[in-house]
Amino acid sequence: MLVVNRFRVGAEEAPVFRDDLAAARDLLAAQPGYVEGSLGRALDDPDLWLLLTRWESVGAYRRALSAYDVKLHAWTTLGRALDEPGAFEDAEPGADLNTASTRSLG
Repeated sequence: MLVVNRFRVGAEEAPVFRDDLAAARDLLAAQPGYVEGSLGRALDDPDLWLLLTRWESVGAYRRALSAYDVKLHAWTTLGRALDEPGAFEDAEPGADLNTASTRSLG
């Protein structure tokens, strides 16, 4: 699964934010199920930053967010993400896509 976190950061904060975002990515990278990740900044809007990570499963991603070190050291940065959907399933040809359906509670 892919996780896209976007951030709006002013030019005066950018150097410190870049280091903080890299540190957050490194903490996530130490968690089980992490596959890869990278930082980016929009070419046409340099105040828009990106943290893109890939995970083995949604469960691995959720457990990573609950890890003690991530909560203690990365949440200040990750909590600045824009409020928008950020978790994406693999939609390459041949992948089984999630279907919206009512789930039974019993």
